[in-house]
Amino acid sequence: MINMRFSALSSVSCSLFLTLAAAQAQAPQVTERPTSEEVIARSGVPASAVAAVVNDAVVTTYDVRQRMKLMLISSGGQIPADALPQLQAQALRDLVEERLKLQEAAQFELEVTEKEVNEELSLMAAQSNITLDQLITTLEGSGIAVNSLKEQVRSQIAWPQLVQGRYRDRVRVNENEIETTLERMREDVDKEQFLVSEICIPVDNPSQAQQYYQGGLQLIEQMRRGVPFTVVAQQFSACTTAAVGGDLGWVRAGELPVELDNAIRELPVGSVTNPIPSEGAFMILAIRDKREAVVPGEPSFTLAYAGADASMGRNAAHAALEKISTAEVCSGRSLRIDLGQGVGYSLLENVTLDQIDERFRPFVEDLTREDQSAVIEADGAYHSVYVCDKDEGLGLPSREAIENRIYSRQLARIGQQYLRDVERESMIDLRMENLQQPNG
Repeated sequence: MINMRFSALSSVSCSLFLTLAAAQAQAPQVTERPTSEEVIARSGVPASAVAAVVNDAVVTTYDVRQRMKLMLISSGGQIPADALPQLQAQALRDLVEERLKLQEAAQFELEVTEKEVNEELSLMAAQSNITLDQLITTLEGSGIAVNSLKEQVRSQIAWPQLVQGRYRDRVRVNENEIETTLERMREDVDKEQFLVSEICIPVDNPSQAQQYYQGGLQLIEQMRRGVPFTVVAQQFSACTTAAVGGDLGWVRAGELPVELDNAIRELPVGSVTNPIPSEGAFMILAIRDKREAVVPGEPSFTLAYAGADASMGRNAAHAALEKISTAEVCSGRSLRIDLGQGVGYSLLENVTLDQIDERFRPFVEDLTREDQSAVIEADGAYHSVYVCDKDEGLGLPSREAIENRIYSRQLARIGQQYLRDVERESMIDLRMENLQQPNG
């Protein structure tokens, strides 16, 4: 099954920055907007096949069916039949938002090239241990045109660049925020840690908060009926972690905002919270696992790991793994990572030496921050790690790591509000009837 992860795409911290000139450019003057009927007539699409009109573009019922098929593939077919109407509504919603994002990017002359899109598709394929050609064959075998996926990828590349290019200078992480977070974590250093997944539901209009809350309860009800948390997060969460099924990773006590921190401490493994109001959104958290805190005084590492199959050959594998120190792997999902086809990567946080295979410990124990291990050959593969951070005692993240998390959260909220503003200023005409099964 294809692993439909878009980890390198969903972050507000893309490595390709919008140029300052483009970011500061004034959008062209808006001319008189055509009516929906005029847009449909110009498109050449029969009115009966139009699902929505978005400014001067149409979304077809074929587009919606294609997106639903992608969603079904990404879920492994685990979406119940009675959830299909909601899946259809979300597919249409996603397509409308993608049109808005690409139209806004075009206003600022931000173009995503075919080469960039293909690079991301190749990375997606590599994460599933297949080639790009195999990915395309698999999609076509499921009745999905690759262009449907390409448009999704294109908007996922463009939007973070646009948001960061326009608004990154408006985000200010207060030193007090960092210190307050660190202080809470120091106080709780002897307490357990949590493996957390999240779903974010932005509250765009506070007067409608109850409706957003009820929407969150509906998502929880889907999970009770058997839809996996990861699938719900991928399709409905506004967090940047949606691309990886809401995976927030290991969280230390005191690291999250107080209202979320209090909630996860009280829940057993396997539980899901009710929607929790936090920083302009409702948050739903899943507790996937718990573990004891790092023993004070025991060194712990944040390691960027990369591995390549021995079939690549020694020289090619070494050349690929040497890129790990410059590939921005330490920022995990938040940046574009491309070590080459066939090379896997992972960010391993809060790892102690006794958690590392004893064969590899000698290559890691003396490393410090920004050091890279030698390339190690074992079990039919080549391995290497880069030390993103090292904690000598308390297992706390660095100030930089905390600042990055707060910065990304703030910029993500700005991006959500920006999209809502664009939506309010746009002409959106939803016309789709119930398509039911995505067969066409």
